[in-house]
This record gives sequence, structure tokens and C-alpha cells, in this order.
Amino acid sequence: MHRSLLAALLLVFAIIWPAAAQDREQVVRVPGPGGSNLVTRVIRPPGEARHPLVVINHGSPADGSQRARMEPPRYTALSSWLLARGYVVALPLRRGYGESGGALAEAYGRCDTPDYYGAGLRSAADIQATIDFMRSQPYVAADRTVVVGQSAGGWATIALSSRNPPGVAGLVNFAGGRGGHQKLPQGGIGNCTPGALVEAAAKYGTTARLPMLWIYAENDSFFEPALARRMAEAYDRAGGNATYKALGPFGRDGHGLAGANSGVSLWGPLVESFLAGLR
Repeated sequence: MHRSLLAALLLVFAIIWPAAAQDREQVVRVPGPGGSNLVTRVIRPPGEARHPLVVINHGSPADGSQRARMEPPRYTALSSWLLARGYVVALPLRRGYGESGGALAEAYGRCDTPDYYGAGLRSAADIQATIDFMRSQPYVAADRTVVVGQSAGGWATIALSSRNPPGVAGLVNFAGGRGGHQKLPQGGIGNCTPGALVEAAAKYGTTARLPMLWIYAENDSFFEPALARRMAEAYDRAGGNATYKALGPFGRDGHGLAGANSGVSLWGPLVESFLAGLR
């Protein structure tokens, strides 16, 4: 092949390839509650067929000053794992985070009198808005949606389950909860009113009927195993449908399991089995 022709072909390929790659990942603004715009990373698997949707929901930094600097999350290992199984992955920034801006909708109030229940439902409204928008896209299947959340995003996922959103087949909660690593009124760092988490989980469970998978590591510094189990048991006793899986210690702090590349070997088989059992 003549060198000038080869160079021209390579130039065309160099132009086309980035555009094709970017078409698989983009950042969009999702219309959210109250006129908000939720900055959302969307990653698509290969092909033009409609694929089921998974919405992955981020946690909240213990230091609230970091919220404004947050970018649309990636959860690279988790997203890649789900993409390989044919899901369109959407990762929204909720109200009050990063470029989504606005007031923090999911604030729970005072540490000694937290409204975890209401905070979770406001977070869930952002997830529902993301689901509704994504289902209007030509590459997303209308049913078989899965919702995944980590930490505060896991709590939002539990809250969403209480609404039994149509078209959602199941939900996965990684280390979900609120009020971890906070300055306590009596001094020191700990969890704000853990009993209120248990009560709120039970309240969600009274109406929740969709299958859920709850995954917590033994060395989670935000929500230790006894508290996590109390929440899951309260949720199920009230009528919820959660499968609780307690894992051993992971890294320095098991709270980061869902975001770590090395965590896939631990949670992968659990999530694989859960997804296979969904209708």
C-alpha cells in the first residue's frame, strides 16, 4: 500500500475510533426532582440492541466539604463487570453533589435525632428519575432493571425498594447505611444513632417486596457486622425480601469493597448468583 494512502487511512481511523469509543461512554444531565439536573455517567456495552439497565449509586464522604468536588462516579471494576454481562450502566450524581449542585436533598438532620427514613426516600427519588430518563433511551430495555448502591447509595437503594419501582427486577446493597464516621455529641467518631437505622430499615421493609442482596464486610468501619445484620433482620421481619451476605475482612476497611478492583473475586459470585435468580 502506498505510504500516503496508508497515512490517510490511519488518520481517518484515528478520528473515527475516539468518536466510537466516546459513544460508549458519555456524561449526560438527567432531569431530576424539583427541576434539578443530575449529572450522570452512562456507559454502553457493544452493539445497538436494547440492553437492560443498571443504575449504580455512590456513597457520601464523611467530610461534607468534599461533596462539591465529587465527579460522576465510575466504580470501574463494578461497571466493567456489569458491562460484560450486557448491562447499560448509569452512574448519577445525586442532588447536592458535584456539578449536579443544589442543596443536599438527602440531609438527615441532627446526629442525635436523624431522619434516616426521609433522607433515604429523597435519595431514592433521584434514582427513580435516573431510571425514568434512561428507559426513554433507544438502547435501554424497558424492564429487567437492576439498582446497585454503596454506602449512602446503598441506603438509597434500600429506600427505593420500599417503592417497588415497576420494571426493576432486583437491587443490590453494598455496605448501605447513613451516619457513619461522624463526630458524636459525647465526643469521638462513630455512628449517629444506629438504632434509628434499624427502625428506618424496618419501615422500608413494611412495603418492600422486590428481591435484594445485602453485602457487608466484617471490617466495615462505618457499619459493623452486628449493626448490618440488625438492619437486614428488621427489614425482612417487616416484610422485605433481602438476602444478607456477611463477608470476611477486606483490605484496610471493608466499607470500600464495592469500589475496589480486588473486591470482584469476593462479591462477583454472590452478585452473579443473585442476578441469575431474577425473573
